[in-house]
Amino acid sequence: MTPRERVLAVLNGRQPDRVPKMANFYPESLPELGERGAEGDYFGTEIRFVEFEPPAEQSAFLNYLEGLPEEVYVGSSTVLRNYADWGYFPHVEGLGRLGEATTPAELAEQLAAAPLPQFSTRQSERLANQVAQYHKRGLAVMGTPPHLGGELFETAWRLRGWTQFMIDLKLRPELAHTLLDQLTAMTVATALALVRAGVDILGLDDDVGAPRHMLIGPATWREFLKPRLETIIRAGRAINSGLKIFYHSDGYIDPIIPELIEVGVDVIHPVQPDVMDPAHLKARCDGRLAFWGTVGTQATWGWPNPAAIRAEVRERIETVGRGGGLIIGPAYDLEPRIPWENIVAFFEAVEDYGDYS
Repeated sequence: MTPRERVLAVLNGRQPDRVPKMANFYPESLPELGERGAEGDYFGTEIRFVEFEPPAEQSAFLNYLEGLPEEVYVGSSTVLRNYADWGYFPHVEGLGRLGEATTPAELAEQLAAAPLPQFSTRQSERLANQVAQYHKRGLAVMGTPPHLGGELFETAWRLRGWTQFMIDLKLRPELAHTLLDQLTAMTVATALALVRAGVDILGLDDDVGAPRHMLIGPATWREFLKPRLETIIRAGRAINSGLKIFYHSDGYIDPIIPELIEVGVDVIHPVQPDVMDPAHLKARCDGRLAFWGTVGTQATWGWPNPAAIRAEVRERIETVGRGGGLIIGPAYDLEPRIPWENIVAFFEAVEDYGDYS
């Protein structure tokens, strides 16, 4: 099987020849590899990513980040670039451009005066060329719409401030609906550009889970986020009925998993095993959902422990991978301080135990 065939087999509920693998590296984790995404070729992962280019005025900001000494770590350049583009100030609660609106009319006026970031549709040809080049190499391709942490919930609370947006959801629902409608429209537009470019997987993100509970109740998620998520998915599948949908949320999201399946999600990420049991989810979902991640806790990854990493990789392949349904990967981002021996142990174990033949 080609890498792309392997990934699509998993996402279509079939068992491939061997388990496909992925890992989410901070670009600063492996500066010696050069440009962002080079780790895919280095480790032989099956999926590549395409994204919208930053606005031209962001070049000076990116040059500044790239010119910092190696020992200075300020976070992912992609995240920081998004913060600059959205005018987001994470260190000041509520200092978003939309922090003063108290009615939908005021919010609409703010949106008109200071619109959300505009992402040029002229990038379509560049995206399509990138996808075509990856497909020629037999690789699967995923694209994610530009966002501020997540397309809907996270962007909304970052723009309004966490406390203010929680108040909106409870006491000013019409205002929350107005903002989320605007974000949904923007996400549909950018998602369709990615789908038309030929991506195999549309990546959607929103952290709605904490380690032991959801950040918002299932009823609130159902009212404010579920129908909009479904709108985005339906729009993408209207162009490509075979489009696969990836959904990321850290933490505990067990109560909404059946409804994620219902609206068309194909694979969830990262399935942190210290929060949700991957084997239990596999049995419960009965082939209707795939799992991307599943390996390791923050403590497991944070300290040198290659034997534990190898053991967990083997367990996940045996309990979740058999019969299909697993794209194996770390359940936490591989930050610059992750011990190298843990990373090597992960990829070696996948090579050793990942053959289904």
